[in-house]
Amino acid sequence: MKVAIAQPTYLPWLGYFDLIDQVDAFVLLDSVQFEKQSWQQRNRIKTPGGLQWLTVPVKIKGRSTQLIRDVEVAETDFYLKHLNLIRANYRTAPYFESLFDPLSAILKERAQEGNLAAMNIRLIEWLAAALRVRTPLLRSSTLGVEGKRARLNLAICEALGATEYHSAIGSADYLLEEADIFLERGIGIYFQNYRHPEYKQLFPPFHPFASVVDVMLNEGPLSAEIIRQGRGASLLPAQVALHANSA
Repeated sequence: MKVAIAQPTYLPWLGYFDLIDQVDAFVLLDSVQFEKQSWQQRNRIKTPGGLQWLTVPVKIKGRSTQLIRDVEVAETDFYLKHLNLIRANYRTAPYFESLFDPLSAILKERAQEGNLAAMNIRLIEWLAAALRVRTPLLRSSTLGVEGKRARLNLAICEALGATEYHSAIGSADYLLEEADIFLERGIGIYFQNYRHPEYKQLFPPFHPFASVVDVMLNEGPLSAEIIRQGRGASLLPAQVALHANSA
């Protein structure tokens, strides 16, 4: 049983869906503290001037310790600006007509409901389905587990009967410190090894690390295959540690 865990990101990048595609269950970590100006509330699209941020305004005053699942959208009509920017920069993309309307409908509905995590998760569900990535998506807040950092991830893995925990490379710093607790429970740790692929993109030159909507609007049904082209063999903790020590 392969499990991956990540916070629910706003319109995530390609590597996020590659990680989902590699496992048997993907847990959206909505039960940890929200970090303002993180990928949880923003991402980027391609414009003639390069990558441009789309940022969701959220309520943070007096809420410094709020959990991701509790974050409220500050201005529920923000979606109008985001959709206008997507339309302005992608209206000539080959798959704009087929994807923009359903994206608009979901973003409008969930933005007006006002909960950031619920909106992000619904968008992730729709994007994954459009990519034909069928891995079940679960919310950590529904699993009845507790802990912090690596120990929370371990508790999630044990609750799901995981034998392998697949992690984004960005979590290596704290996971390597506590890798032994996974091994003691018979759970192997594997780190994602992703190299961003190139694809047809408006406004050359190519810029990587945009939201997945960039590849989907430009490449349509080829998007899933393109995303998988960036997948390398998973890295073991020892390999990641060796690279970190030699850097």
